[in-house]
Amino acid sequence: MKIAMVGSGYVGLVSGACFADFGHEVVCIDKDESKIALLHKGIMPIYEPGLDALVENNVKAGRLSFTTSLADGIKGASAIFIAVGTPSRRGDGHADLTYVYAVAREVGESLANDAVIVTKSTVPVGTGDEVERIIAESGTPHRFAVVSNPEFLREGAAIGDFKRPDRIVIGAEDEFGRGIMREVYRPLFLNESPILFTSRRSSELIKYAANAFLATKITFINEMADLCEKVGADVQDVSRGIGMDGRIGSKFLHAGPGYGGSCFPKDTLALLKTAEDYDSPTRIVEAVVKVNDSRKRAMGRRVVDALGGPDAARGKKAALLGLTFKPNTDDMRDSPSIAIALTLKDAGVDVTAYDPEGMDLAAPLMPDVVMADDPYSAIEGADAVVIVTEWDAFRALDLERVKELAKAPVMVDLRNIYSPQDMRAAGFTYVSVGRS
Repeated sequence: MKIAMVGSGYVGLVSGACFADFGHEVVCIDKDESKIALLHKGIMPIYEPGLDALVENNVKAGRLSFTTSLADGIKGASAIFIAVGTPSRRGDGHADLTYVYAVAREVGESLANDAVIVTKSTVPVGTGDEVERIIAESGTPHRFAVVSNPEFLREGAAIGDFKRPDRIVIGAEDEFGRGIMREVYRPLFLNESPILFTSRRSSELIKYAANAFLATKITFINEMADLCEKVGADVQDVSRGIGMDGRIGSKFLHAGPGYGGSCFPKDTLALLKTAEDYDSPTRIVEAVVKVNDSRKRAMGRRVVDALGGPDAARGKKAALLGLTFKPNTDDMRDSPSIAIALTLKDAGVDVTAYDPEGMDLAAPLMPDVVMADDPYSAIEGADAVVIVTEWDAFRALDLERVKELAKAPVMVDLRNIYSPQDMRAAGFTYVSVGRS
């Protein structure tokens, strides 16, 4: 089957490469000429472990290609995926559907055969109805169906998530759409991956509901971490204790500086706006958004306190290790490190930083932060070392070398990757999250 993937960003490129690896013929389409030029050279526009090799293998096999022409790319395709960005709209938090609707218009004008148009982008409830209306208004003589097929890819583990999914959600209103989607996912169906067919609107809401629930789990354990510090409990023990309950589960129960990234911040806001539009308040999600926003700044203040408080911190130096919102990605969108660095700069603290993959994207977001070549260069002369992202490269730092390079043996571990007992034994003043 020929598949067209409109949008060659994170979701589109990973999905297109994986579909090609299943044996489909896939064309990835993007208006960004520089991005397509890089892909033709085998250079990935994003960092995702294993993606470069996956793309290279399928290009060589003739199953994966790239173009800037939508009309050429969708010709002969039985499934046309829309995988463009839906960022928060400036000013009101609604999902910006400009790119989705622009693709729908161009698809309608260029459609040369019967096809299913699949919304892979994360979109509010009812978007599929509007996409269907736009394509129908184009006057295309060809049969088409509009289907919702949300993605559930974790950055840093996206290829595995696509090939071994917990579930595949398909929202379709007719058998034509369902039949094409069965064929698209036939390789996974043979591996007994569960496929859930729903209405289109249910499928659109499933994505938002899932992300809001996971964001709630993260925010809940962060609030429990604050309580643990007050009462003398250990949040890691609490997390294990509740996570062993099959009704709760252990995932997304790791205390830290708050959630970030491309999905949770914008999707929780978009869900709030949808609920507002339909006069159906989502008070829990409202609280999650507010608590998470305030937590990032609170983590910056925690570092200021470790430097001796607001008066003593001015003129001191902090070294941030990790800038991306999570490890194994270069994604800086809504990363806690941005708010933490801003809080430190507001307090008069000099900041250096190192991240294995994210510094190129971080630099314009943090113009006053000095980017270092490696973790030890960042640490040199620092009055406090701050673990912001739990990259593997930071899990086994040479602590003696850290003490030699730093001005003071102070570590603020916002990801709890070290043991308080070990750090005390190594001679550090150690501050973590939710642990005494």
